[in-house]
Amino acid sequence: MRDPRREAPWLPDLCRLRRLAAMLGLAELVVVVLVLAPDDARTWTLARFLSASGLALWLSLAMAVLLCKLRAPISRLPQRVGALAAVALAATVAFAGAGVIHALYSTLGAEPLGVGFWRFTTGSAAVASLIVALALRHFYVSDRWAAQVEANARAEADALQARIRPHFLFNSMNLIAGLLRRDPVVAERAVLDLSDLFRAALGAGEGDSTLAAECELATQYLSIEQLRLGDRLRVEWDKGEPLPWDLVLPRLTLQPLVENAVLHGISRLPEGGVVSIALRVEGQALHLGVRNPAPSPQDPSSGALASLHVGAGHAQRSIAHRLAWRFGPQARVTSGWSGGYYACEITLPLNA
Repeated sequence: MRDPRREAPWLPDLCRLRRLAAMLGLAELVVVVLVLAPDDARTWTLARFLSASGLALWLSLAMAVLLCKLRAPISRLPQRVGALAAVALAATVAFAGAGVIHALYSTLGAEPLGVGFWRFTTGSAAVASLIVALALRHFYVSDRWAAQVEANARAEADALQARIRPHFLFNSMNLIAGLLRRDPVVAERAVLDLSDLFRAALGAGEGDSTLAAECELATQYLSIEQLRLGDRLRVEWDKGEPLPWDLVLPRLTLQPLVENAVLHGISRLPEGGVVSIALRVEGQALHLGVRNPAPSPQDPSSGALASLHVGAGHAQRSIAHRLAWRFGPQARVTSGWSGGYYACEITLPLNA
């Protein structure tokens, strides 16, 4: 049996451009600290600063590239042993590189930074070890945090999936059973729509969807509900073309909002109403809104207050969590009841 912890390298990936830049920045920061440190016996000139910067950046780049290439074999070791091996490897690279630099300076009759061979090489190795240890620890914690956020997003999607499955299944199956003799063609279409919906629900925590697929899924859901509610449910789409139909979205981004509109709005009103779904692009943002008539949350007899807070609130928190993980803080989910209507709007950056 496979151990997933063995398959995923635990050593942070230093092949990323941002992390390589962070390593170079840490190396240059050490040089700046040395320049600013009060030391009457040492005078820094521009040439000396440039030489020290060149050495620090060169060693940092060499260590980052080496750890990048050796990420897989080091990750096969136990974490403590592998971490020590990575730090020792960085120290070895720094020691060897500093030794080469010192030898080159010595052939010219000078000593780099005015210090002897052993102090120069061991000092460089010690500083490199500290930098690599701190950087790897920071990146490791950052990776674990990102993995936890992703796991939470998946858990939210799984919870959303579990809520959708029983709510919709029994009503749909009863509806299809009633249609089989009366209208088998419509029953067949309902079965196909239902299978697509539950295929998406089963994969809610895995993979991606697109804006086009999410709209199609919402359309299939609404077609089934229209069979159940009849004239009480009417749907209006407002698609402000052009739209980024191939925009990658988490699965079940739109359908839960449409389901909330039907479950907590239309189905609670004897006269029913219209579910309005609007999509438009403004500047560098996509706005996706769902609006429906709903009972007043201030009316205790309607039960709308508990319904909106428990049902719709859970779905919206799940969607907001997953969108924030995918698009960052610019993704927003806002909602509220006003003038007899409940509206929820998703705003997504198109340049994320």
